[in-house]
Amino acid sequence: MQPEPLPSVAYFCMEYGLHEELPIYAGGLGVLAGDYIKSAGDLRLPLVAIGLLWRGGYSHQHIGPDGLPLDSDDARELAHLLKPTLKEVSVPIEGREIRCQIWQVDRYGNAPLYLLEPIQENDRWMARRLYGGGERERVFQEMLLGIGGVRALAALGVAPDIYHFNEGHAVFAGLELIAQEMAKGRDFETAWGEVRSRIVFTTHTPVEAGNESHPIDLLLAVGAGRGVRREDLVRLGGDPFNMTVAGLRLAGRANAVSDLHGVTAREMWRHAGEIAPILAITNGVHPGTWQDPRIRLALHGGDLWDVHGDLKDELLREVARRTGVTLRQDALLIGFARRAAGYKRGDLILRDPSRIEPWLKTGAVQLLFAGKCHPQDEAGRRLVQSLVQAVRRYPKSAVFLEDYDLRLGRLLTRGCDVWLNNPRRPMEASGTSGMKAAMNGVLNVSVLDGWWPEGCKHGVNGWQIGDGRNETDLHAADERDMRSLYEVIEKEVLPAFGDRVAWTRMMRASIEMAQWSFSSHRMVRDYFYTLYRVPTMGQMAVG
Repeated sequence: MQPEPLPSVAYFCMEYGLHEELPIYAGGLGVLAGDYIKSAGDLRLPLVAIGLLWRGGYSHQHIGPDGLPLDSDDARELAHLLKPTLKEVSVPIEGREIRCQIWQVDRYGNAPLYLLEPIQENDRWMARRLYGGGERERVFQEMLLGIGGVRALAALGVAPDIYHFNEGHAVFAGLELIAQEMAKGRDFETAWGEVRSRIVFTTHTPVEAGNESHPIDLLLAVGAGRGVRREDLVRLGGDPFNMTVAGLRLAGRANAVSDLHGVTAREMWRHAGEIAPILAITNGVHPGTWQDPRIRLALHGGDLWDVHGDLKDELLREVARRTGVTLRQDALLIGFARRAAGYKRGDLILRDPSRIEPWLKTGAVQLLFAGKCHPQDEAGRRLVQSLVQAVRRYPKSAVFLEDYDLRLGRLLTRGCDVWLNNPRRPMEASGTSGMKAAMNGVLNVSVLDGWWPEGCKHGVNGWQIGDGRNETDLHAADERDMRSLYEVIEKEVLPAFGDRVAWTRMMRASIEMAQWSFSSHRMVRDYFYTLYRVPTMGQMAVG
């Protein structure tokens, strides 16, 4: 008996982190999407991806004398990275037809990625800078991605079985599909039910800012509603129109990005009415991108300690080149690189000088920080400033590395000794940087949030911070986790670092844990075999 063929999939995402030379990503969502389509390419799975060409990228971010991040707005030459498809589509926005060129990217071993870009020079501002502009501009961008993406697939002759919306930015694709069904004479209810059988949706964060809403009047004014009546738009997304709720109601099946996030998301959206069931498919990272090949070889017969020493040397040379600071090879090096968001608590390890200063002043512990904030996020900017100012008190043992990108991410997750992760539980839906570190034998010290509860064996492949409880009193949670962090470093991490045999044993356990369970190859297979191939999707009730 022949196996049932896999469904063909069109994957929609606002950003893709494939390589630092193609800066059409902002952070974790984009890097995850890039890893996803790389694994789909490696495994030769029937998937194409849709996005937008951001000529202005996201942001180069440097630190000013006062510690505040400074953003530069320099578009890069990207022509050598793109292939023209000689196809174009038009997207109706605010009563005008916005003509878009379709470009293809396939140079990174990824499944085909098609990027839309407005053709007319006076329209290109719509998609110049990722997440730039105000709310009206954001809706325009989401219309280009969603409506334009559906039309691009048709222009390219691609008729997918499944439309995968990776986060709420792609929701207008669902309205375009409904509009197409209604143009055939179907009523809204029937069209919704038919479309729902072909859509899956991934929600990525419990953070409010990551679940955006738009006024219904704005959507109607600019044409994002695609002819759907106001009352039906409200049924889909509420008023204001919540893009995550709409994604969950448009989809026949949905997923969160770790087991714990699945619990959080189901609780978070349990009052949202008739939504798709939310499964949990834990994220993964692309081994070919993130695991150094020397680590892979050493795992099967080399000396992990020596290879790690080489990788640490490479990182320390880069630190010296960028900052002039020479860090010690023989001292414990703790890395923390994240988007600047308050719940991630980037400064937690620095909050009690009486505990951290003795280690930093003697050089027993060294700290490396990196990360960006959204240029319009004033709280994030102040967070970066406070972290930079704190680090400057320890110029020989603590460093903030500016202009964080994928290249620096690779160096950090290969060359640090310990990877620190201390968000307020349960706000970190997944947290893939820790997977990248683990895949290189860099040991995680982490709160039991995101993916870490699934991977952590305390004292075997890394360490946990705290007791895994959720805490509504944020001050109490911060105090408890800070004390736990210092205790773990003092009583467990530093003694283990002084024992080469013990540390190497933990490195091996970390790599073995990560390289399959938390690889994007496993993740993509999970999507194809548990989310895409669901025979009862089209039978789900609507309304």
